[in-house]
Amino acid sequence: MLKTRLTVLLAAIIVLAVIATGYTMHAAGRQDSGGGRSGAFNLRTPGQLVFRDTEMGPNKDHLAAVPASDPGAARAVSDVACARFYAAAGTGVCLRNKPGLTPAYEAVILDASLHETHRYPGTGIPSRARVSADGRMAAWTVFVSGDSYGGPFSTRTSILDTRTGHLISSLEDFSITKDGSSYRSPDVNYWGVTFADDDRFYATLATKGKTYLVQGEVGARRVRTLHENVECPSLSPDGTRVVYKKKVRSVSSGSPWRLYALSLKTMKETPLAEPRNIDDQAVWLNDTSVVYALPGDFGTDLWTIPADGTGAPRELVGRALAPALS
Repeated sequence: MLKTRLTVLLAAIIVLAVIATGYTMHAAGRQDSGGGRSGAFNLRTPGQLVFRDTEMGPNKDHLAAVPASDPGAARAVSDVACARFYAAAGTGVCLRNKPGLTPAYEAVILDASLHETHRYPGTGIPSRARVSADGRMAAWTVFVSGDSYGGPFSTRTSILDTRTGHLISSLEDFSITKDGSSYRSPDVNYWGVTFADDDRFYATLATKGKTYLVQGEVGARRVRTLHENVECPSLSPDGTRVVYKKKVRSVSSGSPWRLYALSLKTMKETPLAEPRNIDDQAVWLNDTSVVYALPGDFGTDLWTIPADGTGAPRELVGRALAPALS
């Protein structure tokens, strides 16, 4: 029964992803080798919130930016269209869908001026993207089909050293220590990388119908499990907590996930004061609050909430997705 429910959920996610990114596929097909609108904005501008614009119109799915202190201000919009996006320290990763009979994408690395520096093609549908705080390491996750023993769909997560060009195409080759013992299984999947530094990271590992928070090391090519029932973690700026999706109901409910915070020192969980279903990898807006996406009346909107369980949800930016703070 669990296997069937997971298969149905993943199938639904992929169908929605295809629909949601249809405009992106069209926009990406129009683009040349990748350049931003001159003078639109720069990824090194401090105090800036950059995101994918989901408002209907000519700029739909293009990267846009507003001051984080004034999110209702007029948007600066670039010529770069992305399905998923993240940036840090002047380095961006833009995942684009490629039109075709089978799902395909390209991960495009952008410099601070939104000019393409490298491009990495692959198969699958873009899902998540992250960049390390100093801009050196990039990671992305896509939905793929045909390589899962647990169902028709699975995920593939890659990590790139943008300085050396070394690409780890799949974390599934990493060794696993689970509950203190070596672990291997053909159904292992990873998603939702969040970087601690240029070597250490956190991510979700899924196996046997369960999910785990893992801590990984790029150089040693290994991970170890830390906590069960964690999806899409996001590491706090001080490295002491992660905010993540926790499954609190069955997937058949249609509303399985709630946002939680986890202390990495004590492993104490704190539910955030957001009662709605959140299917996103939250981003830390500052040391005390996070931002995340929710479906809205005219696209996807960004909301924010304190990360300590207090307060109430507040809409931050309407018609926006995939935020990154510069």
